[in-house]
Amino acid sequence: MAIITLTTDFGYKDHFVGAVKGTILSSLSEVNIVDISHAISPFNIQECAYILKNAYRSFPEGTVHIVGVDSELSPENEHIVVQVDGHYFVSANSGVISLITSEITPEKVVEIHLPNTNSGSFPVLNVFVQAACHIARGGKLEVIGKPFDSLKELKEFEPRVSNDGKTISGNVIYIDNYGNVVTNIQKSVFEAYRNGRDFELTARTTTIKKIENSYNGIINFNLERNQRKGPGDALALFNSAGYIELAIYKSDLNSVGGASSLLGLNYRDTVTINFL
Repeated sequence: MAIITLTTDFGYKDHFVGAVKGTILSSLSEVNIVDISHAISPFNIQECAYILKNAYRSFPEGTVHIVGVDSELSPENEHIVVQVDGHYFVSANSGVISLITSEITPEKVVEIHLPNTNSGSFPVLNVFVQAACHIARGGKLEVIGKPFDSLKELKEFEPRVSNDGKTISGNVIYIDNYGNVVTNIQKSVFEAYRNGRDFELTARTTTIKKIENSYNGIINFNLERNQRKGPGDALALFNSAGYIELAIYKSDLNSVGGASSLLGLNYRDTVTINFL
């Protein structure tokens, strides 16, 4: 059965998600519709890319991914379909695809041209759904679009290495539902420059000297409970996507706060690692 995923900044208050799903089902009754996220911050291309990049590989090849963030048609934001890594992405030419598949060359890119279609103010419904259902039925891209060679490229923040390899300066690229703060410093970069040295990770006034592989890695279970670190303590870890993440163990962003609020970190803020 065909799979169509949805990643949008629509939220759940309005009718948009329901209308998109209903239109898909009216056009293609035998389909699995999977919500990846509808809580992307409005128009935040980088956040959309981070979430979708870390989700799409879990789906089987042939999956069609509708990207409903900053999708309004303009001369600088064309509607496109990108076939890459065995998947299909129906999106605007906002640069989001370049962030999702930064290390993979697309197999095919077409600009969507559907007859008698006006994208209006709801292009995900009026254009993207039609294109996605066509692909999910096994239709060819050439039927719904023309070859396109102006795929917009955006560059992710790249961590900066300085001081003869003794310092890595990165940035916050994502804050998750728990308030955990994801940096753009990948484990591979960290290990390439560490060379076995001790280090200090600094984020505003917080300094951390160890990076865990799990959230409960900060707990020494050999100690009595009243002597252990635990809920409320700050930690750094390599997250499941391979990035350095800062967290408050068992935090709640909506009550006591998370790493973003308690450490005072926001999108694009600097995180520094100094090797000693």
